[in-house]
Amino acid sequence: MFSKSTYLSALVLTLSCWLTSAQATIETYPFDTVQQEQDYNNLIYELRCLVCQNQNLADSNAELAQDLRKQVHTMLVEQKQDKASVVKYMVDRYGDFVLYNPPVKFQTFLLWGGPFVFLILGFWWLFKIITQAGKTANTNNKATHSSDTE
Repeated sequence: MFSKSTYLSALVLTLSCWLTSAQATIETYPFDTVQQEQDYNNLIYELRCLVCQNQNLADSNAELAQDLRKQVHTMLVEQKQDKASVVKYMVDRYGDFVLYNPPVKFQTFLLWGGPFVFLILGFWWLFKIITQAGKTANTNNKATHSSDTE
């Protein structure tokens, strides 16, 4: 059906696509002080990638994450801002969602309390099903027992 050269060409094409997609760019930024570099590394691990959502800026390869890493570097080195002002800028621009550990406040209550509410609702629902099944089993046993005695 297909010749060996066709299979070989498809294999080479597949491998070349796979190898080129596996290449990652390594970003290196110059820092004036060791403190700036430490702040940069802390920030990119504390801030969430808004595209990937379950990755921090350090782990994400999304274009937005690359832009945000560049923005953090610019703010720390060129604009000489401290870590707190960088976090404030990111939160003002993107909201508390950009933080991996958002503060507990009224706007984030559902984020922090939601899992517990759903857990309680799940246990309530499970309890209701179990008690309903128990009542049904008792009713069936009584019906069977009463028909046996007749």
